[in-house]
This record gives sequence, C-alpha cells and structure tokens, in this order.
Amino acid sequence: MSIYDLPLRSLRGDPTSIGEHRGKALLVVNVASKCGLTPQYEGLERLHESYADRGFAVLGFPCNQFGAQEPGSPEEIASFCSTTYGVTFPMFEKVEVNGEDRHPVYQELTAFPDTDGEAGDVQWNFEKFLLSPTGEIVHRFRPMVDPEAPEVVDAIEAQLPG
Repeated sequence: MSIYDLPLRSLRGDPTSIGEHRGKALLVVNVASKCGLTPQYEGLERLHESYADRGFAVLGFPCNQFGAQEPGSPEEIASFCSTTYGVTFPMFEKVEVNGEDRHPVYQELTAFPDTDGEAGDVQWNFEKFLLSPTGEIVHRFRPMVDPEAPEVVDAIEAQLPG
C-alpha cells in the first residue's frame, strides 16, 4: 500500500487521502495553533500559493502531542488558520504522529531519515516531509527549519512536476 492509499479524513471529517494530490510535489507538515513555531503557517501558505500552479501543495496535519499546543476542535482549528494566517492549503483531521497510535501516514513518513541520517519520531510541531510527484518521500526537515529556507525551497523546486 502506498502513502497515497492510506485513508484519511479532512479537517471537516470527509473521507480523503493523500492520493487526491497524486502527481504534485507535497510538503506534509504536522501543525499546531499554540506553538512558538505557529508563525511558520505564514511561510507555508506563501509556498503553497507560490507553487500551486506548478504542481505543489502543502498538506497540514494538526497534532496535539507536543505540549498540548493544538487543543482546538476542527472548527476552531479551521477558523484560527483561516483568520490568523489566511491558510488555504488542505488540512486534515487531528492525528498522532508518534507513539503506538501514530497515524499510518506518519508511520511511513517517520521511517525516512533527516539530513543527519536520523529516522524515527517527529521532534515537535512543524516537522516537514517532502514527497515527490510519485509519492516517494525525498526530504525531511526538522521543526526549526523555516519553510522558506533555501534548502526547503530548492528541494521543492527540484520536485516540481514537468
């Protein structure tokens, strides 16, 4: 089973999957509304807007596992993201990214190592995984790496289809 085939729910609760974005370069990010890194939403949205017409999307996965920094309901999360940061990229249901209840999408993602060769648990909110247009995990950026850092932008541009 590919990462595209793993069942998900949108933030609104509708059945979906990453497969709905097949053929695009994707930046998958675990997000939180009450984190010191929450302003990364701004850069994520700028990336999403800048590259959307070239076959790219950011996919947000709210997670409450780090300091309970995403306590809100789906409606509260959607409202916060929209009104505070103008988020237009797809958001999914709140998931666990670590531990025995880790979502299957994150079981796949966390098996991929970062630039230091370390795989395993997500370190904190706003860890970023770049998927190629064929669904292959190609890069992992730890939370403190700004979404608009040159290494992230270069990696995205290298994965844009066509």
